[in-house]
Amino acid sequence: MKVRLILSGAIMALVLSACAIGSKSISDTQMGIRGDIVDDNISVKQVDWTAQPAGTSKKFDRSFENSPPFIPHDIEGMEPITKDMNMCVTCHMPEVAKDAGATPVPASHLYDIRNKKDKGGALHDERFVCTTCHVQQANVTAPIKNNFKPDFRDANGTHKSNLLEVLNDGVK
Repeated sequence: MKVRLILSGAIMALVLSACAIGSKSISDTQMGIRGDIVDDNISVKQVDWTAQPAGTSKKFDRSFENSPPFIPHDIEGMEPITKDMNMCVTCHMPEVAKDAGATPVPASHLYDIRNKKDKGGALHDERFVCTTCHVQQANVTAPIKNNFKPDFRDANGTHKSNLLEVLNDGVK
């Protein structure tokens, strides 16, 4: 039994060393799209965030159908977002969004999908940290070309969510 175990270990070591001999190493500068050395000392480049105040900014098209829209305005002073203090909902709840010129919170945020319950116009408890899904738009140039072209089923899809309507499409 010991002989088999030792023999198996020797064969495994031989196979692993043969694999290592044939493998090509990758330099630190080839690992990412930035071409920088990958280590803990890389400084983060300063980002030029959109500085337009809320209500005056240009809305960005969604990246794909029902994707979370970008935050097109400055969010300084609006964070941290907590369950008891959420500056986003002061303008984005459906009852005030139209008058504020803001994108209203979609129906999916006012509905408990897991338990199939309408929250009666109240924001669902799992949806109060807006920046989990929504990110502030930055004025940057993409480091690589993006050829993706979104295909929306509805012309309103670039600025409106219909997630609750299509959530079970194709599900039987």
